Amino acid sequence: MYRPKAVMSSLQNAYSKISNRSYLRRVQVGFPSNSSLSINSPWQFRFFTSKPESMLQLVLQNDWSKEVVEGLRKPDMALTHETAIYVLRKLAKHPEKAYCFLNWVIRDSELTPTSPLYNTMLKMILMQERPMKRFWMTLTDMKQGGFCLDEETFMTIYSLLNRESYKDATALTHIYESLLKDNAMSVVADNVSASVSKRDWSFEVERELQDMKLPLSDNFVIRVLKGLKAHPMKALSFLRWVSGASGHYKHSTVTYNAVLRVLARPGSIQEFWSVVYEMKEAGHEVDFDTYIKVSRQFQMSRMMIEAVKLYEFMSDGPFKPSAEDCSLLLKSLSAGPSPYLDLVYRVSRKYESTGKPLSKAVYDGIHRYLTSVARFDEAEDIMKAMREDGYEPDNITYSQLVFGLCKAKRLEEACGVLDQMEADGCLPDVKTWTVLIQGHFKNNEVDKAFACFENMLEKGIDIDSGLLDVMVGMFLSQNRIKEACKFLKEKVKMANVKPWRTTYKGLIEKLHEIKKDKEALDLVQMMKKQNYPAYAEPFDGTVKDAKMNVRSSKDSPSFCDVIEAFCGLPGLKDLVPIFLKRTRKSMDSLVQFEIDTETSPD
Repeated sequence: MYRPKAVMSSLQNAYSKISNRSYLRRVQVGFPSNSSLSINSPWQFRFFTSKPESMLQLVLQNDWSKEVVEGLRKPDMALTHETAIYVLRKLAKHPEKAYCFLNWVIRDSELTPTSPLYNTMLKMILMQERPMKRFWMTLTDMKQGGFCLDEETFMTIYSLLNRESYKDATALTHIYESLLKDNAMSVVADNVSASVSKRDWSFEVERELQDMKLPLSDNFVIRVLKGLKAHPMKALSFLRWVSGASGHYKHSTVTYNAVLRVLARPGSIQEFWSVVYEMKEAGHEVDFDTYIKVSRQFQMSRMMIEAVKLYEFMSDGPFKPSAEDCSLLLKSLSAGPSPYLDLVYRVSRKYESTGKPLSKAVYDGIHRYLTSVARFDEAEDIMKAMREDGYEPDNITYSQLVFGLCKAKRLEEACGVLDQMEADGCLPDVKTWTVLIQGHFKNNEVDKAFACFENMLEKGIDIDSGLLDVMVGMFLSQNRIKEACKFLKEKVKMANVKPWRTTYKGLIEKLHEIKKDKEALDLVQMMKKQNYPAYAEPFDGTVKDAKMNVRSSKDSPSFCDVIEAFCGLPGLKDLVPIFLKRTRKSMDSLVQFEIDTETSPD
């Protein structure tokens, strides 16, 4: 097998060729110099008594039984909140075992249940299981136990449910609102957040908080911290105040992790690492759920140095990121406008140091970066390494090469990659063709992009939603709006493809701009048939026009046409009052109609 060291050598070779980007001139893996953290902090060499990986393997490799429970209770299987979160996260593809594990943690273990545990489990159940009986049971347990459904979890779950079942999404909303209303603690916490956010932190603020005799608990502190997410320094001040305001309350893992999620921002990054060190000194860990969310936050903010530091930090601890986590970080590094080869090298080196063999995903992550910065010779070395390590390059690998060549404006070579793929027996799929077509489009070679599309169809490859979005975008870029509409309708009918909602939205807006509202409403009807939520914004003006004349123009839909188009859509009951409010006075004398609200589910 190809040795990982050889891969590192190839990376290091590419890295060394980048002049004026010296590794030593980049911010080092250590923590800010004016914080209390340093590269020589004792926790870097700490031996962990808990064994989360052993606990995970015990649950993962066996059917749930009394023997598994007895194994979990052994002294060397110390259960902490961080371990429970880690095991749950790693059991994401095994919902039955995850549910049994959580049920044991809550009902039979000595660990005190927490809202983060419940919230993690709810998202996992929803992602993996249908029907949703266990989801509703778990939510009921949360309510009875006085635990909170946090806003982020609610929004994530609501978004998923709303795509499948408006009824379930509405039921979830009712429960969420009920939890907030019935939980007096939440009301007090929200009031505290609102009050603190409006003023600078001061002794006066502390005195007022002290006089309120707040019901300090983990759930309460978490709620306040989340309410202060737009004010990270005030959140930290509140955390500090809480620890000294009461002689009996002591911060736990969940409160420390909650404030880390708030502090993971450019203006409070030094405080973020300071709290990490404080946690370590107190015997707590950054839990795996916090790592995933904070890492994603760093990447979205393009704080890539911090994202890599956090990856290295977690790799040195008991809750190590997986190969998939490594691959996602490498992908994010390759997506930025500036080269990050030194960071790619650090991530790859740290992954190697954990003793894990390089996976296909990690190879692809390294390859993706090299192709994105036009280091094609080194990328070829990685492909050779993949083959010698038993991984054949596939459409993912080749798509990355095509993307890099298109980005470097080497379009003929990009086309040649697809020919080479066929010669090697790896037939290009629709994703690879999409990358090639989009590459031509972004280089203003629209005609050649259309030619590539026709070539794809001749080879028997069917269009999918992603490629349809690219094709519609190309039509719109040439102001061929009617053709784009015709093309979309044909592909929906003939190729049975379901356009993305954003594809519909963009085309509807363009049709409305050229006053082709009847065609736009045809698309709204198509959206309705494909269970998309109503998109009514472009028709605000249409409703106003309808007040002047119900059917005065062949090109403009009437008020009744608008209502008919939205009839039966989820959310109709919310739309109708808006239409009625804007039109009732002018329309009453012209139109008599009745909306059957039973067509819209509650």
